[in-house]
Amino acid sequence: MASDSRHLQLDRIVGPFAELLLATDLPQLSPQRRAEVVQFVQRRARAVPSFTRFGVWMIGLFYRALIAVPGGRTVARLLMSRSLPVLGEYPRLIRSLGYAYIWEHWPDTSPTGAQR
Repeated sequence: MASDSRHLQLDRIVGPFAELLLATDLPQLSPQRRAEVVQFVQRRARAVPSFTRFGVWMIGLFYRALIAVPGGRTVARLLMSRSLPVLGEYPRLIRSLGYAYIWEHWPDTSPTGAQR
């Protein structure tokens, strides 16, 4: 039961940021596909080793709090586009998981997320 609660907490941290990142990077990806990719990213985030999961949780919590405040989404988008030590690894993780899923399942997806 406690494990389910921790997974739900991690989903609530990772999911909204993954949604923002994918909507920003691939604006023409359909909402249904984006939701499927976000679910995949959440599952993979739950599956990483405990020490790494702690890092994902901590950095993810920072980004989650950031996108919850007014104007925070703009700042988060700016941070997503930068190669920052530590903070830049989180968007890179979300991107790599999301992109791998998208082009594995829908290889005809364009760089904007549109179906070809």
